[in-house]
Amino acid sequence: MRFDVITIFPELFESPLQVSLVGKAIDGGLLEVEVHNLRNWAPHPHRKVDDAPFGGGAGMVMAPGPVVDAVEEVRRPGGRVIQLSASGEPLTQAMAAELSQQNQLVLVCGRYEGMDDRIQEILGSQEVSIGEYVLAGGEVAALVLIEAVARLVPGVLGNEVSLAEESFTGGLLEYPQYTRPADFRGHKVPDVLLSGNHKLIADWRRQDSALPARSSGGPEPLPRGAQWADLGAAGPVGLGSGTPCTVRLSSFCRAQLARVNLEAPAAGLLAPTRRHRAVKSRSKGEQL
Repeated sequence: MRFDVITIFPELFESPLQVSLVGKAIDGGLLEVEVHNLRNWAPHPHRKVDDAPFGGGAGMVMAPGPVVDAVEEVRRPGGRVIQLSASGEPLTQAMAAELSQQNQLVLVCGRYEGMDDRIQEILGSQEVSIGEYVLAGGEVAALVLIEAVARLVPGVLGNEVSLAEESFTGGLLEYPQYTRPADFRGHKVPDVLLSGNHKLIADWRRQDSALPARSSGGPEPLPRGAQWADLGAAGPVGLGSGTPCTVRLSSFCRAQLARVNLEAPAAGLLAPTRRHRAVKSRSKGEQL
């Protein structure tokens, strides 16, 4: 599989592409990653790639000429073009799996206030976002996408069996993981994991992976103004209304309750899912 990255800061990719799984996959010939300096397609003498926005406003906008020329030169037949954009579709595990089937991805990293909208119209590119936060540019977002996609390419991951048990695969979050020592500062590993009974361990892991993962990245956080009575029916901690149980709240749950100004009772009647701490932030944001 091949990635072509178009950016005004190619040096940002040097170290991340030399290490870990992606670096090994490149060295092993499983991946090709070529980083292109957008200014090579900008006109002389200043190699300018941006201009003031029509209609006025703050900041500068990436001009269509250099971006379109760059993509048209590096794009191969059947290659897919992706713009890292605030208005894009959230990157999910399902999207990463679909993109891993492509022969080539051309990633366009924006800067400034964004890209001229005609770039997407002319290239037919797909806009992708990695989260609800603001970045200085699309380079970090491109690296996220490269790693998410590359590790799903056959041969890149050393133990491909682990792909089947990862979070968001099959619509679930992965079960909790533990290693030695079995007792660390009074916090003990669940007894079932020390039992040696593989069936019981598999059942425990399956049960503790039972929190559905939303396609946009995880359960909704507790709504502002939520009340205890709301949690069983609509909150992310509900296993179903009318099924109360006494629980020990996780640090994630306590943080969420603090966020909506609720005080956690010592032993509340609540029906929580098991993996609060694994919940991810909802993914859609600005990477320009």
